[in-house]
Amino acid sequence: MAGRFIVVESSSMDNVPKRSFDLEQRTQKFSRDVRLFVKNVPKKFENVEDLKQLLRSSGSVAANFIEANEAESKKDFRHRVKICRKEAKESRFWLSSLIIEENDLKGEHRRLQQEAYEFELIFGSIIRNTA
Repeated sequence: MAGRFIVVESSSMDNVPKRSFDLEQRTQKFSRDVRLFVKNVPKKFENVEDLKQLLRSSGSVAANFIEANEAESKKDFRHRVKICRKEAKESRFWLSSLIIEENDLKGEHRRLQQEAYEFELIFGSIIRNTA
């Protein structure tokens, strides 16, 4: 089952080009982007534990997708992708739990929440299509 998983975004409009991306690279970028974001978030008491959990879950999305790409069976692949979806949901939860008051971080905060949500949708689709 080993191999790269390439996702092609569909477009409902004919004049909008479709984008393709390597999902393994995209999950790794998400993990790095979360780390850069966390580095810039003030370490207030109310955020410290949420930030730790966010670091763990965002890294787990990427690590489990690497494992999924190396799966030895379809069943193992689906199981790892289900874990990816669960960790993406958890990342989005921890992101939504954070209290971000700094205006310069709010845009990146929203972008990361959106990326986690898109991962949920992508992994859900993979799970449905590999049944």
